Amino acid sequence: MGVGMSWFKREDGQYEPAPAPGNGSNAEEKTVRTEGLWVKCLGCRQTIWKADLEANLNVCPKCQHHFKLSARQRIEMLLEPGYELVDGGLRSTDPLNFTDVKPYKQRLRTAQQATGLNDAIVNALGRLGPHEVVVSAMEYGFIGGSMGAVVGETIARAVDRAREGRKPLIVIAASGGARMMEGVVSLMQMAKISTALAQLDDARVPYVCVLTDPTTGGVTASFAMLGDLNIAEPGALIGFAGPRVIEQTIRQKLPEGFQRSEFLLEKGFLDAVVPRKELKAYLIRALAFLKTPAAV
Repeated sequence: MGVGMSWFKREDGQYEPAPAPGNGSNAEEKTVRTEGLWVKCLGCRQTIWKADLEANLNVCPKCQHHFKLSARQRIEMLLEPGYELVDGGLRSTDPLNFTDVKPYKQRLRTAQQATGLNDAIVNALGRLGPHEVVVSAMEYGFIGGSMGAVVGETIARAVDRAREGRKPLIVIAASGGARMMEGVVSLMQMAKISTALAQLDDARVPYVCVLTDPTTGGVTASFAMLGDLNIAEPGALIGFAGPRVIEQTIRQKLPEGFQRSEFLLEKGFLDAVVPRKELKAYLIRALAFLKTPAAV
């Protein structure tokens, strides 16, 4: 294998670490010193200094490809220092005692160890600029951000907090959809959250959903599309069934960029596509508008 081909190794589906090559007796030492300092963009395939990528909010400075962020990174990016994490103590009880290739309980333990979370959701209370808000951010790294009973209950609690405190609610969606290991229990969360959001709407408390890559399945079919304002990051995959499934079903080639955020904006399913660097300022302006009482 050539030196260039040996630089890259896929890690977590977001980018490929790219240590500098070495030769002769110093090769191992150079590899150790540069391990993880370079990443390879999955958009333009260019090698990026990792520090530059992180300084740019994990957006490729060359092609603007938006790398995935964790739920905690999302909250840290939006809220002012001093925010409070809440509702983090819930754990799935594995209601179906489900097993496929491996037991669901084992999948949960692995995901909990990898992410440091009990499930695929993080709630926070804090300030976004001048606005007191409730934020509920999904964690794609936890079983694909899938929505089971814990995710449903945690988001419902965020909705209740927003309604009772009359604080705007921001949900950051990143999910493969309902969690199949919990069967009908996971599907019930769609109605549960949607009902809570209807009560939030009756109370005239603003709700903004930020759709990130990917937002699919039952999440898209419920709360992700129910915001007073639905916005997305550039290039995010958004839909119910995936493009490959749709192509195989209708046996037709889909349009270029189908189910990407820009395509959905063009077709009227989104209100805006907002680059990550502009998202906080955009939300501050949007909340100022949404909180203004309508003229009678």
